[in-house]
Amino acid sequence: MAASRFGPVGIIDIGSNSVRFVAYGGAARVPSVLFNEKVMAALGRGVARDGRLDEEAVAKTLQALARFRQLGREIGLKTLHTVATAAVRDAANGREFLKKVAALGLRPRLLSGEEEAELSGLGVVSAIPRANGIVADLGGGSLELIGVARGAAGEGISLPLGVLRVGLHPDPAAIAKAIRDGLKGSRLKDAARSHGLYLVGGSFRALALLDMKTLGHPLPIVHHHRIADDRLPDLRAILESLGQDELKSLTGISTSRLPTLPAAVTILEAMVEELGPRRTIVSAFGLREGLLYRDLGEATRSQDPLLAAALEVGERLGRFGDHGAALDQWMDPLFPDEGADMQRLRLASCLLGDIAWNAHPDYRAERAVDMAIHGNWVGIDTHGRAVLGRALCTAFGGDGGFGSKLSALLRPGEEERVSTWGKALRLAQRLSGGTESLLRKTSIALEPRKVVLTIPARHRDIYADAVERRLQQLAKALGRGGEVRFG
Repeated sequence: MAASRFGPVGIIDIGSNSVRFVAYGGAARVPSVLFNEKVMAALGRGVARDGRLDEEAVAKTLQALARFRQLGREIGLKTLHTVATAAVRDAANGREFLKKVAALGLRPRLLSGEEEAELSGLGVVSAIPRANGIVADLGGGSLELIGVARGAAGEGISLPLGVLRVGLHPDPAAIAKAIRDGLKGSRLKDAARSHGLYLVGGSFRALALLDMKTLGHPLPIVHHHRIADDRLPDLRAILESLGQDELKSLTGISTSRLPTLPAAVTILEAMVEELGPRRTIVSAFGLREGLLYRDLGEATRSQDPLLAAALEVGERLGRFGDHGAALDQWMDPLFPDEGADMQRLRLASCLLGDIAWNAHPDYRAERAVDMAIHGNWVGIDTHGRAVLGRALCTAFGGDGGFGSKLSALLRPGEEERVSTWGKALRLAQRLSGGTESLLRKTSIALEPRKVVLTIPARHRDIYADAVERRLQQLAKALGRGGEVRFG
């Protein structure tokens, strides 16, 4: 089945701290970013000071919006959403500002706090379908909290606790009280207890990156990163002890974002204390992705985000179109004892099983590992990325690009099993020439002492020394001998 495509669709997000334009294309379920640009206009700073959007911030924002509108025209967007959030919502001159935005030819929509929370919740659900707990979206002017469970977003609230609004020296007690007061009478009070707290927003993503970099994490991709509660005092100490130049050099976090991190730590500490989550997880998806997800049909929403993205990439980069599901079905008899989570990752590996064919032969494994490890995937954590990387590294005939640091992300005994997936992929692609029709004419089976490859007698000419070598390599990895039968 072909991946459902859409777009290009653009979103302009006029936030309290940044103004961002993102153009999306690719698969409807998990859109790819075609273009992404932000301007740190800090609209919310004036609101925190005197209740108004200051003239300098407004001028900077309007200049950015004019550029974004022109870029959208050149990209050929089918739809352009323009949304404004807390700073504009709370400012005395917010309506006046929206009229200026409309005069540029845009159609701005002012989101309520509840709608902002809903969209952030849907964004997290779209990327982490099993999310269960509370989504916390931290912006410059507000903090949105919303419950998520069973693939849906529930009750949401908006609190005046943005990183610009609380200032450079936030009061922890005042923040904790604001959270307690906001939760009074709300079912959110206990929604994260023994469940998850899912963090959305640029300041939280930057905080996650700081955590990963200072821990020496082998794969510093912030989506699905867990921030341990006992790391928060350490992160605060790091922010207090290192200068901005050192922090920027260490993490790559923008100079304009760094000043907000002490406030983000303070707010996060208060949330953890008040909400009592079992785990705290960062999401790369938020309001913008929630806006796209809300517009999808139920059938598209129900798709697995990892598999939908892998299908789209596999179709686009494969030689002869997608046949990943056929590859997975073909090798399935070899792995009868795998649970649902590993079956899902194996299918994703098969969907991506032809992505590096056009690289130089000596570097195909490295290309495949890089795409598996660093691809713009959601619905997967760093362990899952390592599984994909190990499988595809073997499938493309090497160990290049998959070192000991990545191996450490795998569970005991897993590397051998996942490498065997790669050997099965490697055999299937050599046997069939990378085509689905020929692959479906053959089968492979696991017997007590043998791995048996069956080929119809009329197609026996496809069996050759190269196929024999790969069959024996696969059989050895499974602790058996290899045999071919012509039936």
